[in-house]
Amino acid sequence: MRTVFGLIVLLLLALPVITGCQQPGGSADDGLISSRDEISIQEMAGLLGLRVDETTATHITLKNVSNTVMLFTCSGGKVYVNARPLGEVGMVNRRGGQIYVPRSLVSQIRSAMRTSVRPGVSTRRSSGCVVIDAGHGGKDPGATSCLGFHEKTVNLAVAGKVASLLKQRGVRAVMTRSNDTFIELEGRAAIANRYDADLFVSIHADSAPSSSARGFTMYVARSASWSSLRAASAIAKSMARTGLSSRGTRRADFRVLVHTQGPAVLIELGYLSNSSEARLLRDSSFQNRLAQAIASGISNFLARAVL
Repeated sequence: MRTVFGLIVLLLLALPVITGCQQPGGSADDGLISSRDEISIQEMAGLLGLRVDETTATHITLKNVSNTVMLFTCSGGKVYVNARPLGEVGMVNRRGGQIYVPRSLVSQIRSAMRTSVRPGVSTRRSSGCVVIDAGHGGKDPGATSCLGFHEKTVNLAVAGKVASLLKQRGVRAVMTRSNDTFIELEGRAAIANRYDADLFVSIHADSAPSSSARGFTMYVARSASWSSLRAASAIAKSMARTGLSSRGTRRADFRVLVHTQGPAVLIELGYLSNSSEARLLRDSSFQNRLAQAIASGISNFLARAVL
C-alpha cells in the first residue's frame, strides 16, 4: 500500500513536466516572475535594436534590416530568430496594455541575431517625422488654472509653436490636433504609429492641490526604450534654460506612451495651480521660449539618434 501511495505522489509531481504546459498570460501577482525578471516587448525591441512589426493574439514579430524575431505567446510558444527555433518563450504576462516576457530572452535572442547591435541603439529606419500631441482638447479641458483658463489652450498653443519651429528646421512635424477637438488617447498614439514617427511628444501642463508645486516634469513609460530616455534627457536639458525648475524624468504608464510603438515622451510644462507659473504659461512670449526649448531638444535628439 505504501509503495502504491509513493507511486501516486511521484506521478502527480511529474505531471507538469510530462505535459510541458503552463497557463498563458500569468497575472502580475502570481509571484512567478518579479518585475526585475521580466521585460516588456517594447523595451526588449529597443535593447535589441528592433522595432515591433506585428502583434497578434498568437505571436509578436520584431524586425530590423537584418533580423526577424518571432515570439509565440501561447502556452509553450517558441522563439524564432531568422526562422530558426531558439527555445520556449516562457511565462507571458499581459497588463496595462503591455506584454511582458522573461528578461533572459534578451541575451538569448541577441546571441542568435545576424549582427551585433549595441544595447540601447535602434536600427529602425528614420521616417523623418515627429508627432506633436497637444494634450486634452474639445470636451476634455484638462486642468483649470488658478487664473481661470484651461490647460488645453496652453497645450495647443505651445504644441503649434513647436511644430512650426520644427518645420522651419526641415523636420516633418505632424500634430495630433490643430484645433480645439477631442481625440481619444489611443487615437493619438495611433497617429504616431501610422507615421512611424521618430519621436512622439505629448505636451501638457500640470496641477496640484498645493499652490507651491512648481517646475516642469518629463515622463516616459515604465518600460521605456533607451531612445525614449535619450529624448527625455535632450528635451529636459533644453527646458532647463527656460527658467523653470526641473522635477526630473519620471516613469508612468500613460496610455499615449504605452501605445506608441516608437520613442515617446510626455512633458508637463509647469503648474497651473501655481499663480506665477500660470501667468507664465498664459504669456505668449514665454510660450515661445518653451516651444524653442522643446524644438531644440527634439532636434538634438534626432541629430544624435541612430534610428
